[in-house]
Amino acid sequence: MRELWEALCALPHRGSATGMEARAAGLLRGWLEARGHAVRTQPFRAPRTYGWELLAVSLALAAGGLLELFWLALLGALAFWAHFRGVWTPWAALFDRHPSQNLLAEAGAGGRTLVLMAHYDSAKTWFIYDPRRVRGFRANFLLNAVLAFALPPAVLVPWLGQAVGLYFLAQAALLLWRELTAPYVNGANDNASGVAVAAALFDELARQAPPGWRVVLALTGCEEVGTKGALALARSGEIPADALILNLDNVGRGTLFYAVGEGMLGYRPYAGELLEAARALPGAQPLEYRLAYFDTRAFPKNPCLTLIRLEEGVIPNWHWPSDVAAHVRWEDVEQTWEYALKLVHSLLGGRG
Repeated sequence: MRELWEALCALPHRGSATGMEARAAGLLRGWLEARGHAVRTQPFRAPRTYGWELLAVSLALAAGGLLELFWLALLGALAFWAHFRGVWTPWAALFDRHPSQNLLAEAGAGGRTLVLMAHYDSAKTWFIYDPRRVRGFRANFLLNAVLAFALPPAVLVPWLGQAVGLYFLAQAALLLWRELTAPYVNGANDNASGVAVAAALFDELARQAPPGWRVVLALTGCEEVGTKGALALARSGEIPADALILNLDNVGRGTLFYAVGEGMLGYRPYAGELLEAARALPGAQPLEYRLAYFDTRAFPKNPCLTLIRLEEGVIPNWHWPSDVAAHVRWEDVEQTWEYALKLVHSLLGGRG
């Protein structure tokens, strides 16, 4: 497990839909095939950053406010909602232009399916992720959401819509600066740590596949730009609607939590066997996760659970250049693996 994690961290980054993400995919394939697992590649297309779409959304909101055009302000608000809810839009193809891939491996057979999921891409940084201000990320997001949704009626009030339009014009300028200057981060915690645990769990389960269970390893690309890999996997029909999905994301440092639900805009509570097993197993705390989204967002009908580690309510070194191997506590990764293995064994027949 550590060998795989160190190999991923040795890459400068794994930016979504970049050549480095493709190199990481090749590395992961090699690690799995060396252990006797057949690996399938599921190609799809995605953006290399979420910034250009959010820049377009901000410009639509800015123009709608400054020009006092209700229909344009409404379009901008709907585009904001669609982006953060993960809803398909007719303009998605304008941004989904670069090749990426999911990696899939399977073991066992039966009427039940357990999916072990983790994204292997890493993100671009931005000033809002600075550790000195990242605790205000949620408040900043809610401010943007309130202003975006309030803009259409605000354009009916003299000067009010224009004031909000100026706010989004300034935001568009900051997003442009990000896209032109910001680097991708290494992603030792986010999410090389989760990939290492998911792959090691799969390797362990594949040695003695539990009767009646099909175990799928899904290593997804482009989570950082809108869960594009997970959406491609969901649309492929390869994951049954009743499959249990255990997602691992940012498990390299901090207190271990199991998410009982998620949602930036609108909250989706989890339910099902994984959640009940986590509640019965000591070693992790429950969490209503509203800070960002997980790949499980693409599977709203499946019983899901995500394991994540936080420090003081946020992801350590989240999307910041300090997300490197030196800032991961390996004992935390190992403890996550041990917890996840016990959790899975409690579901697959009580072994271990």
